[in-house]
Amino acid sequence: MGTAILGAGIGAGLVELGAGLGIGRIGGSATEAIARQPEASGKIQTAMIISAALIEGAALFGLVICFL
Repeated sequence: MGTAILGAGIGAGLVELGAGLGIGRIGGSATEAIARQPEASGKIQTAMIISAALIEGAALFGLVICFL
């Protein structure tokens, strides 16, 4: 039982680390893209928000699977 809890904790940590890195990369890339083309900021922001939401959904799913 102890190794299952340890595995769930490590898995949850890895899931959240991956999600954090992914969202950080999206934010950085979107900021750079808006700096290069300010007129396209609306489309870039929309794509960034959708991508971040999808990553959060996948991270939440992974987190739930780790705790099951």
